[in-house]
Amino acid sequence: MTGGLPAHDGPAGRGQADGTPEPARGTPPEPVCETPPRDPGVQPERTWLAWRRTTLTYAVSVGLAARVAVAEHSATAVAAAALGAVAWAALLLTAQRRRRGLAVRQPAPMDAVQVIGTLVSVLVLIVVGGMLL
Repeated sequence: MTGGLPAHDGPAGRGQADGTPEPARGTPPEPVCETPPRDPGVQPERTWLAWRRTTLTYAVSVGLAARVAVAEHSATAVAAAALGAVAWAALLLTAQRRRRGLAVRQPAPMDAVQVIGTLVSVLVLIVVGGMLL
């Protein structure tokens, strides 16, 4: 090693700056690993807590809708509370599946059915709130 640089093997065996030999001409480059190993850290826990907060907030909203239904004795309020309870159960099921899906080493993204189900559930909650105003 001269002057802090690695020694080269001469014209036939030139090395790179890090000391590894240069690939021969016409040799394809080494494949690059596209997906690094997953180190989830606390990401699954954060996701679980976010789903838990969402389902808890939804449950409180449905509970308030049920309270209005009991107090007013109107068919609209009862229908809104029942619809909200069914949508909450669907959201709870989606949250449970998503939490389990994140427990694996390489989790798959949410499929279209789960995304649409979550969207419909949230829209139902908005409609329930509008019915009770």
